Amino acid sequence: MKGILVNGETMHIPDGYLGPYTYIAMWIIMIPIWYYAGRKLSSELKSRQVPLLALAAAFSFVIMMFNLPIPGGSTGHAVGGAIIGIVLGPWAAVIAISVALVLQALMFGDGGITAIAANCFNMAVVMPFVAYYAYKLISVDTEITSSRRVIAAAIAGYISLSLAAAFTGFEFGIQPILHHTAEGVPLYMPYSLGVTVPAMVLEHVLGFSILEALITALIFAYIQRTDTSLLYGEKSAAQKMKMRKATTA
Repeated sequence: MKGILVNGETMHIPDGYLGPYTYIAMWIIMIPIWYYAGRKLSSELKSRQVPLLALAAAFSFVIMMFNLPIPGGSTGHAVGGAIIGIVLGPWAAVIAISVALVLQALMFGDGGITAIAANCFNMAVVMPFVAYYAYKLISVDTEITSSRRVIAAAIAGYISLSLAAAFTGFEFGIQPILHHTAEGVPLYMPYSLGVTVPAMVLEHVLGFSILEALITALIFAYIQRTDTSLLYGEKSAAQKMKMRKATTA
């Protein structure tokens, strides 16, 4: 992150980088989101998709552990939030990715305890919702097996991680405004928005978002060939054929 997080990891915000105004606000935002996501799961998630929720959390946990070094002494990674949002739906992705982030913070110190809510907002809310709706917008009403769907999934992965990085940069950059001494010395993150947002966005749009797009496209293409009924809000080809026959009969 161009030196902003020396020997740190760019998307997982550690303790000490966000002041209490920010991390308390993020907890206030995330608690009702977690509650509502849990309620949505109980009504929307199919029984055959329940094991996929655990697999999605494990997948996100593992993929985020593979940190790649970047110039400036920091590292970055893909998240898997886009493909989880597209396959299981954005509300299920909120729970799956949040579980992965909490476990990483508690077990490995990857992301701060106070910053759990902020990290979950960026990666477990922004990413899957942006990815899902970008995918739906680009794919429109094309056949589920069409190549346009794969392209839509890739673009959704790229956009979602880039936007999540921008949110992270914004949260970093407002700290000197919110928390400083009487002399104007920042108490937490010392860099302004003019530094943090470009640094976060550039390293992702030029690197990690491409990786996210590739992972999203590959997994989506595999599901296309195996069982499209796993996709959130989609019906399998067989189910669609039965519906067409029923309407024409």
